[in-house]
Amino acid sequence: MSHTDAMVVMTTVASADEAVSLIKTLLERRLIACGQIVPGVRSLYRWNGKIADETEVIVYLKTRAARLDSLEVAFAELHPYKVPELLALPVTGGLSKYLGWITSETSLTLA
Repeated sequence: MSHTDAMVVMTTVASADEAVSLIKTLLERRLIACGQIVPGVRSLYRWNGKIADETEVIVYLKTRAARLDSLEVAFAELHPYKVPELLALPVTGGLSKYLGWITSETSLTLA
């Protein structure tokens, strides 16, 4: 296993269509290498002093630590929520070919 600066970023949106739109734009900007959509998640949370109970979609984004600042800026512009979830989880190791692919796909220069 190779050591890496790869990250898995988690967020949620209200629908699969919102997830697809967000992922496609982030891919076009080379901020992520991949986005995965997990529909049908039930989220319970406190919002504006009340307990909310919503169906959401989880989105997993594969990127690198070097792209997190730009990803945060993009979330402020693109994410449909007022307070979007953006949790970056470090990847401590992985298959070197896959990690290399994440790096090449999130590079500012095209291969």
